[in-house]
Amino acid sequence: MNVSVIGAGNWGTVFALYLHRIGHKVCLYEFFRERAERIKNERENKEFLPGHFIPEPIKITSDIEEAVNFGDFLVIAQPSHTISAITSHMKPYVGDDHLIVSLSKGIEPETLRRVSEIIEDNIPSQRDRVVALSGPSIAREVVKGVPTTLVASSKHINLARRVQYNFSSKLIRIYTSKDIVGVELGGSLKNVYAIAAGILDGLGLGMNAKAALLTRAIAEMKRLGRAMGGRPATFSGLSGTGDLIVTAFSEQSRNHHVGKELGKGRKLDDILSEMVEVAEGVNTTRSAVKLGEKYGVELPIAREVYHVLFNGKSPQSSIEDLMTRKLKEED
Repeated sequence: MNVSVIGAGNWGTVFALYLHRIGHKVCLYEFFRERAERIKNERENKEFLPGHFIPEPIKITSDIEEAVNFGDFLVIAQPSHTISAITSHMKPYVGDDHLIVSLSKGIEPETLRRVSEIIEDNIPSQRDRVVALSGPSIAREVVKGVPTTLVASSKHINLARRVQYNFSSKLIRIYTSKDIVGVELGGSLKNVYAIAAGILDGLGLGMNAKAALLTRAIAEMKRLGRAMGGRPATFSGLSGTGDLIVTAFSEQSRNHHVGKELGKGRKLDDILSEMVEVAEGVNTTRSAVKLGEKYGVELPIAREVYHVLFNGKSPQSSIEDLMTRKLKEED
């Protein structure tokens, strides 16, 4: 099977290596020509995945037409804020025989569209055909070949099963779901709460607080997911609870790192200026708060993360405000 991975960041490069490892012919697309040439010549992505050799059979290109024409599966691994631009570039070359798989996690702040919705709007031939592939998957663990589980979701379960059968191996086990709304929301919103978890760790508040935070975070995700047409049970699965756990605890999590540094008292701009990779949870926090307002859903933790990120509120004040809210029954 021919697979094109659109996006040579950390996760895209790792997934290209994985697909090659399990026997697929792979093309890796990098937008910037100079970076693509450097990766091709050095057979290493030194900026996003240093220390890992990229085998010669993996084709490297900065030509989007070449990349799209190469693949039967088109795996999009771009940061969410670039999805609209890259899919517009892809549109002239995507045919009915292509299957687009999204690895991207995020919600567009301006339009509040999920990634699959952006893809479908920009490439109408793929409407209702996009497969979202999500779950607990720290890239630097996947590249080591440790066991990983993901969920493939699409409005049409047969398309999710195509991804399941073609991408599963002894290294990555893939489940399927028809709830693409819930799967995409879980994969996106967990980054917001991973920032919150990092803040607690930066403050040194221990496991009681962190366990409470993550439990209530899942409750918030379920409330919003239900209001948007997702299944609450999805948020107890791999793309909700599973992804939240790994992102909230892993020292390799970009969003946890942002939160931890905030908890130590650092400023957001200073933290982000030092990072090569994108912390999706920062923009997703804006989107989450807007979605809560749009659907009339209470998201107290997400709102406090927003205040810390963008309004200069101290983490200590946010925690106090959360702890002293009106008492209520657990939902």
